[in-house]
Amino acid sequence: MGILDLPARRLAVMVETPMCRSIKQLRFPDRAPSDEELQAAALQFVRKVSGYRAPSKANDESFNQAVMEIAASTRHLFDHLTPPRVAPGRGPNTSDLKD
Repeated sequence: MGILDLPARRLAVMVETPMCRSIKQLRFPDRAPSDEELQAAALQFVRKVSGYRAPSKANDESFNQAVMEIAASTRHLFDHLTPPRVAPGRGPNTSDLKD
């Protein structure tokens, strides 16, 4: 059974569960995450779910492939999210800019 086969209420419980402390939020109001940030987050995720800090030689290819796929999926996600809203008066402080 895959995650897509779970009932909606079970998925909602999973979403409400706090995420791992070491995985950082990468959605910023002023920029998209860099490829390096996405790669680091994907590596952290694969390490967490696989239980490997560094995989054995036998698992190295699958481990690295998973990191690449997760980084690519995350880039796709960010490319298709609508930009976060900035509340009025919360944009950059233009009074600090020099002419």
